[in-house]
Amino acid sequence: MTNFAQQLKAEISRLAKKEVRSDAQALKKASAQYRTDIAALKRRIATLEGVIKRLSKGQPAKAAKAEEGEDSPLLRFRVAGFAALRKKLGLSAADMGKLIGVSAQSVYHWETGKTKPRASQLQAIAAVRKLGKREVAAKLAQG
Repeated sequence: MTNFAQQLKAEISRLAKKEVRSDAQALKKASAQYRTDIAALKRRIATLEGVIKRLSKGQPAKAAKAEEGEDSPLLRFRVAGFAALRKKLGLSAADMGKLIGVSAQSVYHWETGKTKPRASQLQAIAAVRKLGKREVAAKLAQG
């Protein structure tokens, strides 16, 4: 039989462990939140450093983008619009990729919204947008 002192000691130990566990859980949550905040701040710093680098070269960020596509107006890309274009022309992702000059995987990623096309690829997409089904079939047969 255990005496009263052993039971008291066991109960105190149990309560202390329970208290420490709850405090540790709160600290783990706070630590995870701090790590998330730090990662977001690092991303923001990287973005701002890129802007500073562009500005230090003497070209504002918007002017640099405008120079890339001087001939054409600012081109937009919509996932739904791109997918609709491909379906309207009756093309597979591989055929659309051949027309634009990219892989079928790139076309798939654009349609699912995982990535966005580069400026040069936007110009190629705009060129394909102006074509009809017959012109597309002729281009695919040609090259």
